[in-house]
Amino acid sequence: MKKRQLYIAAYDIADAKRLRKALYAVRAYASGGQKSVFECFLTDAEKQALLEEIKLIIDADEDRFLLLKLDARCRVRTLGIAVPPQDGPFYYVG
Repeated sequence: MKKRQLYIAAYDIADAKRLRKALYAVRAYASGGQKSVFECFLTDAEKQALLEEIKLIIDADEDRFLLLKLDARCRVRTLGIAVPPQDGPFYYVG
């Protein structure tokens, strides 16, 4: 089985059309999130595919995109009634 890493994908897009496209692109890889910040469990190939898709969508002068790898050794903390991310045996991407 391919090893997955937990990433946080976040973006700030200036144009509504590009914002919608970025939302659909990131959601295809996300396991959870809200507004413009998402949790993504990605293999190396999925990470590269996501970055290539985003590169085609954003305008580098106006928009920002961040893909942050989280340390697997750290404990996940949740606030309120949040549900901790589930690293299940499989993920549907698509």
